[in-house]
Amino acid sequence: MQIKALFFASYRDIAGTDELHVELPEGASVADLVGSLRSRGSSWASLPPQPAVAVNLTYSRLGVPLVNGDEVAFIPPVSGG
Repeated sequence: MQIKALFFASYRDIAGTDELHVELPEGASVADLVGSLRSRGSSWASLPPQPAVAVNLTYSRLGVPLVNGDEVAFIPPVSGG
């Protein structure tokens, strides 16, 4: 299945793009997507194992199953002052 991953701020720097289409097997979860990206090595290894994500504009946990065409946004930590 095809998943659209969106990256913002520091995660965009890791990915080198703000959008990436990722092929995953049917039944994959958000955690599987994160693992697939981290396994690419290089800068991808700095992607946290448990990043904040939103699936189709809704904050989600890593165990959420994905379906073809889902959009997963990777939301970096925000510091304030």
